[in-house]
Amino acid sequence: MNTAVHPAQEAVEITCADGVRLHGHFVRAHGQAPKGLPVLLCPATGVKQHYYLKFVSWLAGQGHDILVFDYRGIGLSLKGPLKHCRATLAEWGQQDQVAALEWLLARTGAEQVLLLGHSAGGQMIGLLPNHHRVARLVGVSASTGWLRGMRPSFRMKAWFGLRGVIPVGALIKGYAPTAAIGLGENLPTGVGLQWGQWCAAGGYATNAVRHHPDRDFHAQVRTPITVLHAEDDDIATPTTVADLLRTFPAAPKQAHRIKPSQHGLKSLGHIDWFRSSHQAVWPTIAAALHEQA
Repeated sequence: MNTAVHPAQEAVEITCADGVRLHGHFVRAHGQAPKGLPVLLCPATGVKQHYYLKFVSWLAGQGHDILVFDYRGIGLSLKGPLKHCRATLAEWGQQDQVAALEWLLARTGAEQVLLLGHSAGGQMIGLLPNHHRVARLVGVSASTGWLRGMRPSFRMKAWFGLRGVIPVGALIKGYAPTAAIGLGENLPTGVGLQWGQWCAAGGYATNAVRHHPDRDFHAQVRTPITVLHAEDDDIATPTTVADLLRTFPAAPKQAHRIKPSQHGLKSLGHIDWFRSSHQAVWPTIAAALHEQA
């Protein structure tokens, strides 16, 4: 993939409450579109921020300042050998998303931002103590990834990868070898193991705070939530999306299942939404962000 940075994309550093430093890119709104709220783009598991940069430039042209970043242990935010990284999936929400949100608020002076989360990026608002600073959450391919909610043939594949290859591979290599099974970049062991545990249990991030009610904000979230998921997505199915939305009982919420053919596309799946080859669906993402509560 071409990782050249557009001149308008400013490389930035975000410091988390625990001292971990993340790296991201900030893009100012440009073009003739009316200025909207800033957008925090939170990536999917194992997907580097550079994958989103062309979409980010396009969305900035729709009137939004935007921040995208790499979680700890991924891409530019990985410090040293992966096998030495002790990051967990829970920290991606409780530390990384929290800090990125605060950084964007401070940089733009806005009272609230829009959170655009791809897969895992849109699944952890219940771990954020500053969730009330999010005016709207749009989750693309967002769900709990609950294994029981997948069609049987894909469920077996996912179970083998998440509950077999990752734990065994982590013991041998010292990190989760997710790249070998087509699940994005290799991950820190703690991230990979929690990912498998949460998908097996259902309820996703609620598993991180099951015994820590002081850190569980799921029932308090009142941010309007919109989930966009594709008809041909094996992970974000109607069942796994519903499993996610049930964890936010007080939030206004809706889900839209998108047919790729309605956008002139042969497929859309779980990951392809932000590729330049699939930009026919980008206006649908923007429309969801602009929807009024």
